[in-house]
Amino acid sequence: MSVGSTAGPSPGRHRAGSGAGPASPDAAADDGFASSDVARPGNRPGRDRCLDLLRTAALVRVVVYHAFGWAWLTLVFPSMGVMFALAGSLMARSLRRPALGVLRSRVRRLLLPLWLFGVVVLGALFAGGWQPEKGEGVWWWVRIVCWVVPVGTPPYPSQIGQGGLLEDTWAVQAAGPLWYLRAYFWFVVLSPLLLKAFRRLPWAVLLAPLALTSVVGTGLVEIPGATGEAVTDFAVHGSCWILGFAHHDGLLRRIPGYLVPSLAPVLMAVGLWWASGHQGDEGWDLNDIPLAQALWSFGFCLLLLSLSPSWQELPGRLRRLDKPVTLANNRVVTIYLWHEAALIAAVPLIDLLWELPGDWPTYAGLLESSYTITAFLLACPVIALLIVAFGWAEDIAAGRRPRLWPTGARG
Repeated sequence: MSVGSTAGPSPGRHRAGSGAGPASPDAAADDGFASSDVARPGNRPGRDRCLDLLRTAALVRVVVYHAFGWAWLTLVFPSMGVMFALAGSLMARSLRRPALGVLRSRVRRLLLPLWLFGVVVLGALFAGGWQPEKGEGVWWWVRIVCWVVPVGTPPYPSQIGQGGLLEDTWAVQAAGPLWYLRAYFWFVVLSPLLLKAFRRLPWAVLLAPLALTSVVGTGLVEIPGATGEAVTDFAVHGSCWILGFAHHDGLLRRIPGYLVPSLAPVLMAVGLWWASGHQGDEGWDLNDIPLAQALWSFGFCLLLLSLSPSWQELPGRLRRLDKPVTLANNRVVTIYLWHEAALIAAVPLIDLLWELPGDWPTYAGLLESSYTITAFLLACPVIALLIVAFGWAEDIAAGRRPRLWPTGARG
């Protein structure tokens, strides 16, 4: 249940020009994943830079978590729940327009960066000799379609390229972020129905994913294989996505002021209680404990969206973060898809450092003791290079002029 990192002990799923924006708020609202234009509660037009900042913080937390493998980060800031909640808010805003056009635009913005990623990763896998295992036959090629449209878990080998520059498990780590795109794809496709249901029965629909998680995320009902993983992911983060609907529609502002600060900590406490008795190999890592993850993320996002202010511009000292925040929000898909590749690339780069001249015993000891942080520091410029190399796909998908480093005006 976790995406591997340079520091983590085992790989898995969760261990993963100018900035001129679109001409209108509705045009910007097409993209709940990458655009810096974020919905505000109550249908007010314009960007909310506070939510932009939260999305950037969630993205940075993902990269740091995958680099260092710190389980406590899942408690301090449940980034995936935050990202789903923000995307759900913007999706509700977009659906003020005809649903078919919104779905077409959202899916296009997701697929083009995925295709570019798939061409590179699959090309490397095939070049490394990957092929169907005995007995898989046609079904293996059917599953390859999930690299084109993320309706399910795409296939990839658990080991490949032994004895090369990269660890033989690099494919597992590189493909780790794809679980999020799969979940996001299904949330987008089902959002028109979910939003209608939410507006008829708001509290029942909001809490239904938590009830589903208590069934499929606790072992009460076992759904085997990739289907079970997909259903569990959908259930765990479903309430956060629908919470985004509540944020956009102003439901959170209409409930009594004492209710959220009273209810959210109770849900989070129940999540911690469940986690205390169901810890996985990584201890308190909530990514390995679905029900705890669902309750903690929902309570956290409930507090966050209820208490966060609305900013047209970043205030005070936060204004110096304006360009990084704009860049991150214009390149969310690229950063999320490629950050694991950057961490993978850091490994052979560190190997080169062993060749540097100097007082070898002292230098070797320093390099050994700081291996993880060195990998993270080396991965940062690699991520920047990957943004330049592949980020333009997000602009093409959005119908904008391609940009290499979109940190400028937000439209």
